[in-house]
Amino acid sequence: MEVNSDILLKNIRDAKKGKQSAFNYLLTTFWNQVYNFQLKRTQDEYEAEEITIQTFSRAFGSLETYNEKYKFSTWLITISKNLHIDLLRKDHASIKAQTKQKEENLKRVIDENPTPEDALIKEQNLAELLHYIKMLKPHYQEMINLRYFQEMSYKEMSETIHEPMNNVKVKLLRARRLLADLIEKN
Repeated sequence: MEVNSDILLKNIRDAKKGKQSAFNYLLTTFWNQVYNFQLKRTQDEYEAEEITIQTFSRAFGSLETYNEKYKFSTWLITISKNLHIDLLRKDHASIKAQTKQKEENLKRVIDENPTPEDALIKEQNLAELLHYIKMLKPHYQEMINLRYFQEMSYKEMSETIHEPMNNVKVKLLRARRLLADLIEKN
């Protein structure tokens, strides 16, 4: 995948400043590459997806350590590979048992302003929207339900599903992106 290096660098720098659209750009741009890498390693769609979520969670939480001399995709793949090795060493321990991020890193993905996906969600007819939501995988349906129908905060969502807050943020970003893509296709 060829990515414009100037646009990429701008988005990395914006993400370091906490801009939501930059995180979304990075997630959308590199999701397939990281996911496909893990799918080849694990041969399991669910496990590949979970490791990919953790990869972005860890990358977004430690974005300030990224060295711009190196390719961003290589940095992400290295994080992903190391996460997979850690999981293998722990004999495929539960994702819930992963090391927690520092509190300040948990706040890296900011959700202060409505995103375009939020606008799409609010504008759609509820029945039609529910139809699209049901087309998502169950764990993404749960994320949309907790955030938009039960109006939970990230912290409440994290406690409800027993996962680190960064995982919740990445899963919600991914769920909104997938939902927006479904809506746009139809």
